[in-house]
Amino acid sequence: MKLVALAKNPVPGGAVPGELKTRDGVRLRFVRWDATRGPRRGTVCLLGGRGEFIEKYFEVVADLRRRGFAVATMDWRGQGGSSRQLSNPRKGHVGSFSEYDSDLTLFMKEIVLPDCPPPFIALGHSMGANVLLRNAGRPGSWFERMILTAPMLAISDERVGYPQALARAYGEIGCLASFSRSYIKGGSDTVVEQRPFDGNILTSDRERWNRNKAVLDANPALGLGSPTIGWLRAAYRSMALVSSDGYAASVRVPMMVFVAGKDQIVSSRAIEDFAVGLKVGTHVLLPSSRHEILQEADSIRLRFWAAFDAYMGLDEAAA
Repeated sequence: MKLVALAKNPVPGGAVPGELKTRDGVRLRFVRWDATRGPRRGTVCLLGGRGEFIEKYFEVVADLRRRGFAVATMDWRGQGGSSRQLSNPRKGHVGSFSEYDSDLTLFMKEIVLPDCPPPFIALGHSMGANVLLRNAGRPGSWFERMILTAPMLAISDERVGYPQALARAYGEIGCLASFSRSYIKGGSDTVVEQRPFDGNILTSDRERWNRNKAVLDANPALGLGSPTIGWLRAAYRSMALVSSDGYAASVRVPMMVFVAGKDQIVSSRAIEDFAVGLKVGTHVLLPSSRHEILQEADSIRLRFWAAFDAYMGLDEAAA
């Protein structure tokens, strides 16, 4: 599977790319890397958010490998270099988040468990973090620890623009009326990260924004537009599951949760409330960060990595 390489975003050396095929015929693009420095500390499974793609995380991959971690990552079904679900490849669609659960299971069983060194650490962002939380609530998780950035526990009120109950009802009724594959109201083929930097709500870092935009300019097929009504319904159902009463307390996988103080995509309050309920977890607030913590300015990323290193027991020399 081809990866987009740019002068300002080169493919980290030693990449082993490939694809998996699911039982329902979906092709999933994946890549894995060995660590570049010892001591070897296991494997970080890096799982992005809605609409993201592997190339966006090359910098993070390099950061992790320098810390002694192997890295394995993939594009979720319907986005990046994986198969799209609908005839219009810009529509972000899924019928149920259980489909993402199946993709994660296949990825772990076919790529990570046989080919990557344990222990396994999960690093997930937004939607990817939601899928990880679904896994953490079940017995027999593969992961020794999880690090979650801006997990999708609730969509922010500012993003929805009208009452949450109405938004969820819109998704349910829209699907019942056979509009599950239609864009949500106001949705389009436009890829957010191909818009101008000014006014974006994802990151305050212009250079990283332009880098990700350059990847999409080089390969527009990696881009994704708005979600469908079906994706919206599936997302609300999954958010209701992982934010339900007692769910946080039931989680047995130790985790560190990062909250973006200026998040306008997901609800920071919902994340903090969830984190307080964890029995084996902690959370870190990054007050000046927008939604995409790992794509943020250096000052914010340095705080993330300092907390990550402390949580993982890495000393400064190793990191």
